[in-house]
Amino acid sequence: MADQITNYKCPACSGPLHFAAKSGQMECEFCGSTYSVEEIEAHYAEEDAKAAQAKAEADHKPASDNEWAVSDEMWNGEGMKSYSCPSCGATLVCDDNLAASSCPYCGNPTVVPGQFTDMLKPDYVIPFKLEKDDALKALKKHYGNKYLLPQAFKNANHLDEIKGVYVPFWLYDGKAYGDCEYEAVKSETKRQGDEQVTTKEIYHVERKGTLEFSKIPADASTKMDDNLMESIEPYKYEDLKPFSKAYLTGYMADKYDVEAKDDAPRVISRAKESTRNALYNDVKGYTNVTPKTENIRVEQGKAYYAMLPVWLLTTRWNGNNYTFAMNGQTGKLVGDLPTNKPKMWMTIAAIFAVVMLATMFIAGWSASGGLVAAIVVAGIAGVILYNSTKSVAHVTAANNYIKQDGVNITHRKDSFLRKEESRQKINTGNN
Repeated sequence: MADQITNYKCPACSGPLHFAAKSGQMECEFCGSTYSVEEIEAHYAEEDAKAAQAKAEADHKPASDNEWAVSDEMWNGEGMKSYSCPSCGATLVCDDNLAASSCPYCGNPTVVPGQFTDMLKPDYVIPFKLEKDDALKALKKHYGNKYLLPQAFKNANHLDEIKGVYVPFWLYDGKAYGDCEYEAVKSETKRQGDEQVTTKEIYHVERKGTLEFSKIPADASTKMDDNLMESIEPYKYEDLKPFSKAYLTGYMADKYDVEAKDDAPRVISRAKESTRNALYNDVKGYTNVTPKTENIRVEQGKAYYAMLPVWLLTTRWNGNNYTFAMNGQTGKLVGDLPTNKPKMWMTIAAIFAVVMLATMFIAGWSASGGLVAAIVVAGIAGVILYNSTKSVAHVTAANNYIKQDGVNITHRKDSFLRKEESRQKINTGNN
């Protein structure tokens, strides 16, 4: 029976091959031979086709009652598949979405070609540019000299796992149409005698325009935290290559389990936010601009299926799991860190006390004024300190994916409505 998975082996010595991020070549771990991705893809085309056919037959093969009982009850849970390693014969039990891995017994990189048949084959892949050592260096730099990172976390922290993963993504093209209205104010304040006079000119402002987007990404795996994946953007699309399974050797890879239509709302929301910002930022020359109405719609274009490189690093400390992700192409690493809360509160209290004393005894403010100032400054400092250990965020816009010259403002209209004037007596302290 044909194998359902493929081990990519060196044509010269039969040693395991892996894709090397630094060289962009397929390298043999034993004899050091190197090959281009195209050479290995051509060399293994027939074997991949047989493996894909074997998997298809296995997926649709009727099983006896006994076979179902053994696989389900003893080792094969829901959503799991078993494969036989061509190198050592070991049985690999994997998630049904697994597309690439390595045999835990012989270490040979494995690829499941059948996962990329028909509609499951990706359009593109961005190969890894950075290796495991780069991820470890980036994590060390991420720890840095963060003021509120507990020293015990640095001292006792040992990574539980580090793995390179090709994460499935949908990349969306689209065009947004925006029609927004604002109330804009030009304000000027002057002194006249013992009065402060504020003059306001009120305008009704209209802006219409279009934004064109190219390949807004959304991860297509339920295993991946959406915010974590968005936080390591952007990828550089000049490195997009037509998909080849050979790039997956030596890394983990999953096929998508989120349909393009289900990821689309996230992408549409980001495109709308970028459109909203572009129209708002076009309103210039005013003291204050307040949005009043908006009508933004997104026309969806093509969605591409791509595999993008991510290094995932995980550790556990004080009963909590911490996951860090690094863009395997650009090196951008993110991941929330623990916060030394007693140290944070002591710092906030010290800032509060310093501001309170400075405003009352140096600036001569009243006690109530000093209290308000101390609360505001200490509060701002607290937010900054807390956020200093947090780097994972929800990305709301898609500015990195606006096409060059893709913003087109089609309508500008600023209409004067009225003029308002207010006067306030100035307290000169002579009364």
